[in-house]
Amino acid sequence: MPESQVNSQVDSQLGSRAGSWAEAAERIGADLHLELSRTGSRRAALLTALRDAVRGGRLAPGTRLPPYRSLAADLGLARNTVADAYAELVAEGWLTARQGSGTRVAERAAPAKPPRVPKKSPALPAPAPRHDLRQGTPDASSFPRAAWLTSARRALNAAPNEAFGPGDPQGRIELRTALAAYLARARGVYTDPERIVVCSGFAHALRLLFGGGVLRGPLAVESYGLGFHRSLLQAAGVRTVPLGLDEDGARTEELASLTGGARAVLLTPAHQFPTGGPLHPARRAAAVDWARGRGGLVLEDDYDGEFRYDREPVGAVQGLDPARVLYLGSVSKSLSPAVRLGWMVLPEHLVEPVLTAKGEREAWASVLDQLTLADFLASGAYDRHIRHMRQRYRRRRDRLVAALADRAPHIEPTGIAAGLHAVLRLPPGTEASTVKAATWQGIALDGLAAFRHPSATMPHRDGLVVGYATPPDHAYGAALEALCRALPPG
Repeated sequence: MPESQVNSQVDSQLGSRAGSWAEAAERIGADLHLELSRTGSRRAALLTALRDAVRGGRLAPGTRLPPYRSLAADLGLARNTVADAYAELVAEGWLTARQGSGTRVAERAAPAKPPRVPKKSPALPAPAPRHDLRQGTPDASSFPRAAWLTSARRALNAAPNEAFGPGDPQGRIELRTALAAYLARARGVYTDPERIVVCSGFAHALRLLFGGGVLRGPLAVESYGLGFHRSLLQAAGVRTVPLGLDEDGARTEELASLTGGARAVLLTPAHQFPTGGPLHPARRAAAVDWARGRGGLVLEDDYDGEFRYDREPVGAVQGLDPARVLYLGSVSKSLSPAVRLGWMVLPEHLVEPVLTAKGEREAWASVLDQLTLADFLASGAYDRHIRHMRQRYRRRRDRLVAALADRAPHIEPTGIAAGLHAVLRLPPGTEASTVKAATWQGIALDGLAAFRHPSATMPHRDGLVVGYATPPDHAYGAALEALCRALPPG
């Protein structure tokens, strides 16, 4: 007889005694103390209850289970349902069934207990950070929500139907056109929309260029930079060779004498990260001349070129030789890292290899965000936002400088003419202890040594890298007070 008919007959017979299925499912097995769930199928509820009973030790190995007819009557289930559940648990190894012995819980070896490890006296934990003075993150509260929403609505209304299909890996033409105009006007970049490839940020660009096989190492880099980028390059099999640094930026004159066969160099010429300061004009020219003579490339990371306070704008190195300089930018510092949009301005011969590495369809950068950013740029909203944030960050920078002058005049802030962070020069041998003191003051920040290339040979100068963009306005004063308490005495 089919199970459905059996269930119907059993339900009918139990109607006067147990009522509905919901009531029957709540009944407790007389011997096994099984509680069945009200939801889901009856069979699944029984399987779950039996597994839990065995797993939890309520049904010990060797325990004999009641005949399926008895258990079915106790729980108000069809006999076929219980018989099928027993059979499945036997097949899974939870139960055993032998002629004349009935159905029992399977014998299993007890799990080995892990060896006892003597407990150490717990170290007193440092307090959780109350103030975030790490570099690299803009003020999240300043994202231009209303203006962004206006651009999003306008862009969606104007978008052609094909914009909602598979994305072009090169990026929307609307965004590439707006970027070409903006970068030429604001950063001195010489390009056209056909030489721009949209990506999801600087790290994504590095993955495409080196992980995708477009470029190969070794790669010359500045002696101080983000360890995350070095790790990313290392994962792609790229060896990085450090260049020395001084107050004029990377010593690009050393490129010609580097050993190891590097044919590309990665620079932050507008504002060296993290030490600060622009690359000297003579060294900009030296880098381009080296790339021309070697048939190589300069990779220009323009990570915060829009934010300048006490100096004239410094245009992109790319304008000196668009065929030898690969320009990389994003909105991570100017708008928000959450937007996940960046761009590569490529020498013409690299466009197709990069698109090949990227694939036939856009898989990273949202087309809707691309359309919104295109409108945000073309409407002038981006320029207005940059001007507003430049003033806001300058006030924060000035408050940091004033606090140091008042509370720690022996500490020199450097790299403060631009960007979103400053480097505080410390007395020799005090960096590690100052970072620890800052932690105990509830401050999250980094020492300068955290950004040093492991193979750098230039002498290290102790310092703190202090980001002044991240803390909210209402907490910034308290963060500066805590920072000054952590600094070594004069």
